[in-house]
Amino acid sequence: MPADRLNKVSCSSYRCEIEVTLEILSGKWKALIIWNLNIHKVIRYNELKRLISGITQKMLSQQLKYLEQNGLVHRTVYSQVPPMVEYSLTKMAEDLIPILEAMDIWGKYFVDNYNNPDHTS
Repeated sequence: MPADRLNKVSCSSYRCEIEVTLEILSGKWKALIIWNLNIHKVIRYNELKRLISGITQKMLSQQLKYLEQNGLVHRTVYSQVPPMVEYSLTKMAEDLIPILEAMDIWGKYFVDNYNNPDHTS
C-alpha cells in the first residue's frame, strides 16, 4: 500500500481495488520504469535514464524511490568506488507485467484506430 495513502486514508476508503492499481501506476513514468526493468531485468540508473526519453534525473530518482518503497523495485548497492547501484523488479512488480502488456496492446490498437471514422463503434 502506498505510504502516502496509508498516512491519509484507511484502506477501506478505496472504492475498488482498481483504484489501488491506478494509484501505484499513476503518472507518466512509473509504468515505463517497470516496463523497461522487465525488458532488461537488471539495469543501472544511467542506463535506465537513457532508455526513458524525456525523464529528468530528479523525476527518475523520485519514481524509483516510490516504487522501491512500495515493494515493486529492488535496489542493490555495491560497495565499491565509485558506488554502483542496480535496479530490478520484485515478484510483486513482475505480476503487473500482464497488465502492462494488455495496456500496450490496447494502446497500439487505439493509435491504429483513432483516426478511423468508425473508431467509436
